[in-house]
Amino acid sequence: MSDFFVHPTAEVADGVTIGPGTRLWNEVQVRPGASIGAECNIGKGVFIDVDVSLGDRCKVQNYSCLYKGLTLEDGVFIGPNVVFTNDLHPRAITPDGVFKSEDDWEVGRSVVRYGAAIGSGGVILPGITIGRWALTAAGAVVTKDVSDQALVAGVPAKRLGWVCVCAWTLDEALKCLQCGSSYQHCETGIEALA
Repeated sequence: MSDFFVHPTAEVADGVTIGPGTRLWNEVQVRPGASIGAECNIGKGVFIDVDVSLGDRCKVQNYSCLYKGLTLEDGVFIGPNVVFTNDLHPRAITPDGVFKSEDDWEVGRSVVRYGAAIGSGGVILPGITIGRWALTAAGAVVTKDVSDQALVAGVPAKRLGWVCVCAWTLDEALKCLQCGSSYQHCETGIEALA
């Protein structure tokens, strides 16, 4: 008996690692070499590509696509219908008209850091790092790195402000009116005041 749940309609390739307490729901597809940590919740129709890595306690909502080259650290939230791309120069064929193979392109590597959240319908281009506790708004197209605790939105995504680890927007003094936490600017974005 396993210590994780895989819905009967899910398709999990041989060699996939799944941590204890994780749940894979209807029609999830997980390709070879993928790794899913403990206590994750993977929603209906999610696609997890070859060698994608998810940390512990990640939540991936329905119909999101996590393509090769992606790493999610612990506690990451991915909203419904999010797409992580992995090719900056996509083509089906080479200039000679030959169908492209794995050797004809370079996989872009992206990382979503601890506790970050990607809003529904977001598109993340390859080679992007999204910082700890960052929040991308629904429908954002992320074309460059996102600082720790930054709030980004739009097409292309731009920083609109900063968010607390509780996910509420901070005021101009970098204080959270929801939980009372205060922050200061640092090299990677913002950090909590001691």
